[in-house]
Amino acid sequence: MKALTLAQAAAAAAVAARLARGRHRPPPLRPVTDTRGVSVVIPARDEEARLAPCLQGVLADPAAAEVIVVDDSSTDGTAQLAARLGARVVPAGPLPPGWVGKQWALRQGVSAAAHPVVVTLDADTRPAPGLVGAMAAALSDHDLVTAAPRFDCGSPAEQALHASMLATLVYRFGPSSTRTVPPPHRTIANGQCTAFRRDRMLAADGFAAVKASMTDDVALARHLAATGWRVAFLDASDLLAVDMHDSVTEVWREWGRSLPLADVTSPGWQTADLAVVWLTMGLPSLRLLLGRPTPFDLALLVPRWLLTAAFRRSYASPGPGLALSPLLDVASAVRLTQATVRPARTWRGRTYPGSGLSPARRERPARSATRSGT
Repeated sequence: MKALTLAQAAAAAAVAARLARGRHRPPPLRPVTDTRGVSVVIPARDEEARLAPCLQGVLADPAAAEVIVVDDSSTDGTAQLAARLGARVVPAGPLPPGWVGKQWALRQGVSAAAHPVVVTLDADTRPAPGLVGAMAAALSDHDLVTAAPRFDCGSPAEQALHASMLATLVYRFGPSSTRTVPPPHRTIANGQCTAFRRDRMLAADGFAAVKASMTDDVALARHLAATGWRVAFLDASDLLAVDMHDSVTEVWREWGRSLPLADVTSPGWQTADLAVVWLTMGLPSLRLLLGRPTPFDLALLVPRWLLTAAFRRSYASPGPGLALSPLLDVASAVRLTQATVRPARTWRGRTYPGSGLSPARRERPARSATRSGT
């Protein structure tokens, strides 16, 4: 029992150090409407039901000089809807062997873009006017920018599970938007909204470098950070909303599958991350639910509940689900364990072979890498 308490204390110290980085956070992105000449690329596969709000938002943004929807072999009316609303539709073409569909679609969209800055958006995002300009402006200090949105959850149960899963990421990596630059192998990103300079991305062929990864956004950010790119994860919660899932079951199945970042994280780090989540989140919550928490468990639950207050900016309608999310930390720890042991390789009707990226390549910067000065 003493050994377990010592292990909890060590894990808690690691979490405390990560959470402390949240004291030094840049302000949220503010709308920028005086920027022009940005290409917006939206990869889409069977997104007819969700694409319209995304397109309506980005087409109203003065910075978006062109909006490209890359139709990734959709079987519904995605392409027709995009064209009708005013987007330029680019067919992704047949998926080559070894590629995951989203990376292939993004590569085609960036190649087709006509402007020097590219912003990519997922079809389930809801951008506000000024987002595209704000993302482009952030490239004055960074080479790759990704942004945290505000989440729209349909029920208290969905919000509770989503917030609990989000907490596992914060406990493992710290707050997303801080001035502390993590090492490349611990960099995180959100591929729902990114920005970069077109020519530089084409020269790096970044999407080809991570073509087999199911965790494409983090894989891209880590790969580019290891080669000298200045990567930033900024807060766009005032300018970007996202409705990722339709139910708590979808949150469990779809978001839970990517939580371990399995194909971009070495087994050693996956084991350490699992231990942190179980010792500081899962075990205290389990003991509380059983009515047998130790004093140290109760102490660990204090920052966990305080984190729910910090999460209020991350949700469109923060409610009781957010406050109750720590009670689902056992479930999130179980889902993280499941997805770590049996990583998923199926998405949108396609099944992919295992990633070809080795842990050594994921976690060690290239020897010739230098920090970019642009």
